[in-house]
Amino acid sequence: MGRLNNRQHFPKLQVPAVGGGSLSLPDDLAGGFGVVLIYRGSWCPYCNAQLAAFQRASDTLGALDVRVAALSVDDEETSRKLVEKHHLGFPVGHSADIDAVVEATGAYVNEPSPADQRRYLQSTGFVLAPDGTVITAVYSSGAIGRLVPEDVAGLVRYLRDHS
Repeated sequence: MGRLNNRQHFPKLQVPAVGGGSLSLPDDLAGGFGVVLIYRGSWCPYCNAQLAAFQRASDTLGALDVRVAALSVDDEETSRKLVEKHHLGFPVGHSADIDAVVEATGAYVNEPSPADQRRYLQSTGFVLAPDGTVITAVYSSGAIGRLVPEDVAGLVRYLRDHS
């Protein structure tokens, strides 16, 4: 499919959710603005900082009717520990199929090295309109470059004030 463009509908994506059930995107974010965070893994300090920041901003984002969901290729136990560590109150998907996520969203994948053969998705973030269309997409090909909650809140405020 390639990278998602603004005003394009976010594709259907389903991954297992921490705690049971499934994370179904964009449906689970419908009705309000949505944020989809694809993170590299619980081992990534930048991902930990991003997820913790979105949790700390939950009151601000909630007041703006912004719903957040995150996912990675981490297994369920690893993802559950990350949720507990940061007291994440938003849904977190685990065990994402790399090829399916790349096909649906165009996310970058790391280049495995001889020392580390793990494959994982690079940080990718989307802000969605209430109808599930992409307002903005942030694609990173490495460790840095990602959505931050302050920017999401500012964007949503701007859109509400100028719609």
